[in-house]
Amino acid sequence: MAESLDERSRRRWAAAEARSHGRGGIAAVVRATLVSESTVRRGLAELDAGGAAGPGRVRRPGAGRKPITVSDPTLVSDLERLVEPDVRGDPGRALRWSSKSGAKLGEGLRAAGHQVADRTVLRILKERGYSLQANRKAKEGSSHPDRDAQFRHINETAKAALVAGEPVISVDTKKKELVGDFKNAGREWRPKGEPELVRTHDFKDKTLGKAIPYGIYDLADDTGWVNVGIDNDTAQFAVNSIRTWWQHLGNNRYPDATTLTITADCGGSNGNRTRLWKTELQQLADETGLVIQVCHFPPGTSKWNKIEHRLFSFISINWRGKPLTSLEVIINLIGAATTRTGLDVYARLDQGRYPKGIKVTDAQLAAAHLTGATFHPEWNYTVNPSLINA
Repeated sequence: MAESLDERSRRRWAAAEARSHGRGGIAAVVRATLVSESTVRRGLAELDAGGAAGPGRVRRPGAGRKPITVSDPTLVSDLERLVEPDVRGDPGRALRWSSKSGAKLGEGLRAAGHQVADRTVLRILKERGYSLQANRKAKEGSSHPDRDAQFRHINETAKAALVAGEPVISVDTKKKELVGDFKNAGREWRPKGEPELVRTHDFKDKTLGKAIPYGIYDLADDTGWVNVGIDNDTAQFAVNSIRTWWQHLGNNRYPDATTLTITADCGGSNGNRTRLWKTELQQLADETGLVIQVCHFPPGTSKWNKIEHRLFSFISINWRGKPLTSLEVIINLIGAATTRTGLDVYARLDQGRYPKGIKVTDAQLAAAHLTGATFHPEWNYTVNPSLINA
């Protein structure tokens, strides 16, 4: 019967058997059942006291081992300080720069004088509402006070140009990609158990190099142009990408255009503080005869640039899980990107050389025909062809 009884029933059964045997009954029951003498005597006391444990209970109120959070009242507070040292203070400073695994947290608590197992640490964390969580991108940094006003200015400028039938493009450089059989994020359908094998480490292949996709998204036509460079992401490369878009697509679509409106980020090769960007745009304006209007997005707001979610996101979806083994593969995958609404994407390999470190003097910048807008001229300006100013 012992195997089918709970702790309380077994204790009381042993006590009843000891009492029924009279003198020497306790010793006999201990020998026969291997139940300790103290347990038998506790059972006798419970029989004398009646139903002290109460209905549905195995132990009487207050009996049994105390929870570690009760017997060690500072354990929880010290654990929380280890988990979030920068917020709640740090009794174990060595853990500030260490991973917060159960083993590391247990080690830190034991160093602080707590006797606790790693699995107990994990249980306490779960009981208090903690869980394993990854980082999530949500912060944009400090917001410029004129952020929303600049958004409205960009929208009004682009809308006026579109209504007038003038081209409006959104430009940016997509993330640089290593060329070769490297792991590419995402998954694709393949026969079960036959994943495509790629290199273990992502070290640049000196022979294959890297690809630098610079994109131009035409807002009115819902088309993308990606100039894939192999050298450096400079202002010369950025403006030449716009130049090739105009030569291959823009000029044919907008034969009567007089202005070109560009929306761009504040940083990178097309940053508003980059002198070479402005002098290269001057050359483009002189070549095409177009008045070039430029509107930059405020710092920290690049995700609102149309090209990010109208072009680059679909390119990433199209090549997810596919190793970019060659420049040809990259060009073909970019060109095959499309959407249900009819996005067309064109891609071109640019093998030109774009050296870094080209300096633009004050005199060269002053020679450019730049006109700043009344609202934030550092973000909004116009580049006029030299013939207009001759």
